[in-house]
Amino acid sequence: MCGRVALFSPPARLARLLAADLAADATDVPPRWNLAPSQLLLAVADTGTQRVLGRYRWGLTPRWSGAHQVLFNARAETVVDKPSFRSAFRDHPGVVPVDGFYEWDHRPGGRRTPHYFHRADGQPLALAGLLDPAGSEGPACTVITTTPSVDLDGLHDRMPVILELGDVDAWLAAGDAGPAIRSALMRPAAPGTLVHHPVSAAVGSVRHDDATLIDEVDPSGP
Repeated sequence: MCGRVALFSPPARLARLLAADLAADATDVPPRWNLAPSQLLLAVADTGTQRVLGRYRWGLTPRWSGAHQVLFNARAETVVDKPSFRSAFRDHPGVVPVDGFYEWDHRPGGRRTPHYFHRADGQPLALAGLLDPAGSEGPACTVITTTPSVDLDGLHDRMPVILELGDVDAWLAAGDAGPAIRSALMRPAAPGTLVHHPVSAAVGSVRHDDATLIDEVDPSGP
């Protein structure tokens, strides 16, 4: 799963990186180091005439579920056909830029230490996502996950689908061929894409949100 992210790069930088225009509501987004589901992320949508980076609530709510179910991740293995996601997969792909994400060590006998994952080259991550432009509480998004690459070192059994910049156009492709193109991109990131290090358990609480959360800590400490 991917349930906690850091998003501190300036929106203007992310818009340039993804060749998108910046929506009016995204110009003054403050830096965040501990974003959780139901909070606001940034995402890129392609309207057919314009590519726009705007704000989206993290978590899709299926029309038939009322407000009782918020889906902040979608599994690559089932997203094409699952009723909760298939129309968004067909018609509303999006790209969710983040600086990094957190996962907790799920290895047997582990201390459940959180780790911060980010690109080895220092660039923001472009996560494959799905959008609901007309969500019940405003535009919403979800992040697609897949099986982990070797970069996760066995810490977790899922990772977000990470797009290279050269794949963004293909991911956002419209038309009948779009779903097949996207299906081919839902794969683990190439080895060496990510690096990670242990961080403070403080990231487990959304009350904590500052730059120290991504600092490396000694996992054997208290």
